[in-house]
Amino acid sequence: MTRIAVVLGATGLVGSALTEDLLNGEWAEVRVLVRRPMKLRHPGLKQVIIDWERLAEYKEQFAGASAVFCCLGTTIKKAGSQENFERVDLEYPLAAAALAKTYGVKQFLAVSSMGANIRSRAFYSRTKGKLENGLGAIGFQGLHLFRPSLLLGDREESRPGERVAAIVMKALDFAMVGKAAKYRAVPAAKVARAMMNIAQADTGGVHIYTNEVIHVIGKS
Repeated sequence: MTRIAVVLGATGLVGSALTEDLLNGEWAEVRVLVRRPMKLRHPGLKQVIIDWERLAEYKEQFAGASAVFCCLGTTIKKAGSQENFERVDLEYPLAAAALAKTYGVKQFLAVSSMGANIRSRAFYSRTKGKLENGLGAIGFQGLHLFRPSLLLGDREESRPGERVAAIVMKALDFAMVGKAAKYRAVPAAKVARAMMNIAQADTGGVHIYTNEVIHVIGKS
């Protein structure tokens, strides 16, 4: 079976690792919707430079796709405001999901976050909860939501706070057992591999993958 993947957020930490995994896997074509060109080159890679505010103009990129992988995400500091943060982490993913559904995409996989809850007092977690609820209402045959803890990996942009937190989490990894296991930092590459593994299983229904589960299913 010919598999076509669409990746949203392919220049990010998880998205870049996922794109490479898909290209080296069983996928015939990987379409990436990006704001700027990627340095990556591969015969199976199709780069589409888009304006997210005019996403509907690129709707044909979802045609024939077997799965859409959403790795979009930013920070409030980088976004500049809560409104802009919601645009990237909530509005764009939901708009893309609606287009994907229109074109008959059966599998939608998205990076959410540990603690995602529409009733959370924390803006970040509440926004991720809204995303999960919105995606669930669209009605994909298979919806897969990944809730990682702190992501490990080398980012293009500088995030000093996350870098310090990553160092601390790595040092304490040996102690993250029992109830504390759900807080273990997880390599972005492992989240990417988990998403690809689940997509290839082509499972129906709505599924949430907690941080502990990602550590297991994201193994090579």
